Amino acid sequence: MACRASGTTTPGNGLFPDSLPTFLKDSLDTYVQRALTDWQIPGVAVCVVKDGKVVVMKGYGVRELGQPEKVDENTLFMIGSNTKAFTATAIAMLDADKKLSLDDKVTKWLPEFKLDNKPAGEQAILRDLLCHRLGFMTFQGDFTYWTSNLTREQIIEKMSHIKAVYPFRTTWGYTNAAFLTAGQIIPKASGQTWEQFMQDSLFTPLGMTHTIALSKDLPAAPNKSAPYTMAEGRLVRIPYCKIDNLAPAGSISSSVSDMSKWVIMQLDKGKYEGRQIVPLSAIAQTRWPHSIMGNGGHLFNESHFALYGLGWMLQEYDGRKIVSHTGGVNGYVTSVTLLPEENLGIVVLTNTDQNAFYEALKWEILDAWLKLPYRNYSNVYLQRTLHQQQEEAKAERQFRDSANLHLPTTLPLTAYTGQYFNDVYGDIQVVQEKGEMRMIFSHHPDMYAKLESLGGNRFYATFSDPEFSKAVFPFATEGNKVKSVTVKVADFVEYTPYEFVKRP
Repeated sequence: MACRASGTTTPGNGLFPDSLPTFLKDSLDTYVQRALTDWQIPGVAVCVVKDGKVVVMKGYGVRELGQPEKVDENTLFMIGSNTKAFTATAIAMLDADKKLSLDDKVTKWLPEFKLDNKPAGEQAILRDLLCHRLGFMTFQGDFTYWTSNLTREQIIEKMSHIKAVYPFRTTWGYTNAAFLTAGQIIPKASGQTWEQFMQDSLFTPLGMTHTIALSKDLPAAPNKSAPYTMAEGRLVRIPYCKIDNLAPAGSISSSVSDMSKWVIMQLDKGKYEGRQIVPLSAIAQTRWPHSIMGNGGHLFNESHFALYGLGWMLQEYDGRKIVSHTGGVNGYVTSVTLLPEENLGIVVLTNTDQNAFYEALKWEILDAWLKLPYRNYSNVYLQRTLHQQQEEAKAERQFRDSANLHLPTTLPLTAYTGQYFNDVYGDIQVVQEKGEMRMIFSHHPDMYAKLESLGGNRFYATFSDPEFSKAVFPFATEGNKVKSVTVKVADFVEYTPYEFVKRP
């Protein structure tokens, strides 16, 4: 894969190229170019901010395979869950302006908000939404919501059908629908939609002229990267992700040029070019620890704890506090990292969702700046990823070999066809269509899963959308009747399996 750097390395505020860490000055280009090939990444953009100035801003590779346009500092990437810091900051700004309180009950602003745990729904406050402590398991419910045809209001209603895995406020569980709910409070308190508030209160004051709030507007942007994923062991171009029904959780698209301004403001206590864009109290609220995530999050276990603020992950590394987040949507993974004590910020954007290089590069830059011994993070992450891919490919070959045997099912194929229902998702349908068994999803009308018999009551399911991957769907029978089917999608979407009961 051809790859060349574009953009600039910019000196500023007394920082000249000679004073950059050796890795950034001498090795960055080679390191990233090698990664584009090793990880099969079409394009990468990176920026480093130090003491209020951009010291590195570069694009590598191409926006789209087979096309000549290079990635540059203004190329747009979906930033995924790095959107969450914007949403949490917006809510904290409204709190600072006394237009709402972070300690308000959610039902004060959204009376229709309910949880399956009724007392939890009644007691939940805005902070609970923004720090992932409603009791849900990470990604729980996302199969129902992700790239679905549900409206924002319908998603919030669907949350009331999900049985939380953990007791309320006891355990951190990453919940995209909670950030949607928080975003839906912004119009109630400000009179502006979430996307209007983003534009008027953050993007415009910061001069983020290329940044787009909604995913529907990305395809029309002139300088954008195309999304890619891995399928059948090769890189494939996929459609732009449509997640405006979850917009406050992950729909923003931005460039390293624009994100550098966001990072500079965050590191300067809410100021940008001498103007207070975000109140200092709002910055502080988002970085106050609210939930315990676990024991770190560093590849070599050198970060001793991981906490969650409001839209930010918080951890310690080499005696310093790191404020960061990652983002992943179909075709893109990204990271934003702040080291406030060093006045250092790092942004890495990539346009394939099957890489860990966006994290490797972050740690590489941090170690270089902190003068820690060199470790090739990309290589370690890559070996782990390749091993995992090999194991997955081996399992897939075994299932594929079984499917190719055309083993007989317990019951006639017509017994498995019909309508099935799950209280959270709703309806799915199993049909015989175009010479094969297919599962049709009511809230994902553009997607289906091809079902191939593995013998007995098990079918090998291949989703038409590669993001949902492949899985074994077991059907439960009683006598000569099918009672239910268990559906599992890719962990990238949701970990939790769904049981669908067959309608009479």
